[in-house]
Amino acid sequence: MNRRVLMAVIVLAAVAGGGFWWWSTRKAAPVMWQGYAEADYVKVGPTQSGLLTAVSVARGDAVAEGAPLFTQDDTDDRAARDQAARQLDQAKQQLDNLLQGGKPTEIAMAEANLADANATLVRATADLARGEAQLSTGGVSKQNVDQMRADFRSAQAKVAGLTAALAQARAPMGREGEIEAQRATVAASGAALEMAEWRLSQRHVTAPASGRVADVLARPGETMAAGAPVVSLLPPANIFVRFFVPESALSTLHRGDPVALDCDACASGLTGTISFISPTAEYTPPVIYSESSKAKLVFLIEARPPTDKATTLNPGQPIEVRPIERPVS
Repeated sequence: MNRRVLMAVIVLAAVAGGGFWWWSTRKAAPVMWQGYAEADYVKVGPTQSGLLTAVSVARGDAVAEGAPLFTQDDTDDRAARDQAARQLDQAKQQLDNLLQGGKPTEIAMAEANLADANATLVRATADLARGEAQLSTGGVSKQNVDQMRADFRSAQAKVAGLTAALAQARAPMGREGEIEAQRATVAASGAALEMAEWRLSQRHVTAPASGRVADVLARPGETMAAGAPVVSLLPPANIFVRFFVPESALSTLHRGDPVALDCDACASGLTGTISFISPTAEYTPPVIYSESSKAKLVFLIEARPPTDKATTLNPGQPIEVRPIERPVS
């Protein structure tokens, strides 16, 4: 009996020793965190309410930036654009009219009248000079010289008046205040045309970025409110990975750190860059992938893969995340 007990003790000691040796020499399990792919969808809708007349894309289509997505009825906006364009043209014509001078025939008549007055002034000047020269010798009476002086002053006045009349004929028809007011009207009409053209352009909505059409939320014939989404677009740059790490590992991760991403359909060597670390803790991820992750204090972290590789991830897809050691510089 003692012999059997001794053998049992020896066996137990050997098992314990072997277990201790295995425990002390085994390699630590690699660090791995559970996560899933997520995305920020771009919900594209009209800026104005109106009737949806056409949708140019279907669910799953790949679209480039600027590609047409959908169109609203633009009858009213097209008419408003045309009306604003005609009002601007009318305002410009009125301004041109105020800036113009008199008619060419009126200007020609004013020039001829001034030329006649100048000729009369030249004659009156010569007559007065001769009369004053003969007055001292008695060749002409003082009364005649006085008349010559009056004719001379009258000719000067006519020249001054007709000179002003010619300047008035050549000057713009409108007063300065009228011209400035009309310039303001032209500017206001131009702004109204720009607004009408913008409203018309908004009836034809294009993709704000390249990506994949995740869903089409409305069909032609529906009247859409301003801002109501019609197309849900998923740009590659908006795809990221959410994962959860325990509090003990939080201090080892920083924004900008690289992480390795792995899944069934992931390309070999796929990596991401940590873009967000939650400042608050939570209990267990919203989706539990393993029993060991339950009831643990974890922090949400987001990492973004390269844009050219992000399309290989589908939102909701489980992802395994591992840290990548940075080389020591």
